[in-house]
Amino acid sequence: MQKNLSIAIILPAYNEEATIEATIRAFHQAVPEASIYVINNCSTDNTTDIAQRTLEEIHASGAVIQEMRKGKGNALRTAFLQIDADYYLLADADLTYPANRARDLLAPVMRDEADMVVGDRQSGGHYAKENKRPLHGFGNQLVQGLINGLFRAHLSDVMSGYRAFSRNFVKNYPILVEGFQIETDMTLHALDKRFRILELPIEYQDRPQGSVSKLNTLSDGAKVLLTIAQIFRYYRPLAFFGGLSILFVIGGIWASVPVLNDWLTHRYIYHVPLAILATGMEILALMLLGIGLILDALAHQQKMEYERSLLQLSIKMKADQSE
Repeated sequence: MQKNLSIAIILPAYNEEATIEATIRAFHQAVPEASIYVINNCSTDNTTDIAQRTLEEIHASGAVIQEMRKGKGNALRTAFLQIDADYYLLADADLTYPANRARDLLAPVMRDEADMVVGDRQSGGHYAKENKRPLHGFGNQLVQGLINGLFRAHLSDVMSGYRAFSRNFVKNYPILVEGFQIETDMTLHALDKRFRILELPIEYQDRPQGSVSKLNTLSDGAKVLLTIAQIFRYYRPLAFFGGLSILFVIGGIWASVPVLNDWLTHRYIYHVPLAILATGMEILALMLLGIGLILDALAHQQKMEYERSLLQLSIKMKADQSE
């Protein structure tokens, strides 16, 4: 017997008293059968009270969940752990994403055509038009280009916060990041573990007057650079440590030029410190290459174990559905 499939709409919120009510009402109107969960993430305004009152007024199922560890990644970790549903929809609580496109994002997941559907703000030019922070757009493009190059993908918006997920993805996604890097991390996890990603162009608008962005250009720019380094380190360890190895090889060769010149000319080494430096750099280069090879083998083994766990979970879910 086919059970009724459940939908959970997740709205992380940090000081969104100006927009939380309108956001809840918009998504309830778009998908009235869904449960709406507001993840209050250390708000110091009236976000919690407004959200709770709104859910009661419209008679929507769901709840306001408190997460006292600051950061969107922490909020989503709590949501994915506590909320059990067949399908999930993630959106920001600031009215920047169109609630009337919710069913469009959910549809491919519900038809089992995708594990994650991303609301693409970039393809239609809406984000570039509405975004008032040029450096944020540059950071988005930088990370996007790197990810597409490493994974041979053709994604247009790796940082969109408007996404639909299958239960299989949500319950097999370990959230290790705490902040706004969560969207990039989701994309990386999906690509690395071969989940099916579909992008759907959507309309995007900037925050309404009275709603303030929590992003900081300088600090978040530094986090983008750190994210780029971590992408190489975690997902392409051989490229990361192999690249460092090549740099040390080149540095060692450069340091050894005067040493070799001493030996060829005088059959004696006068630049002893440079000889020690060159030898040390070449040894370090070999060590880095060895670390890269070992971590690359471990990453491959981890992917094999992950695939096995997915297969076992799939068998269990089919058995549960047939009961």
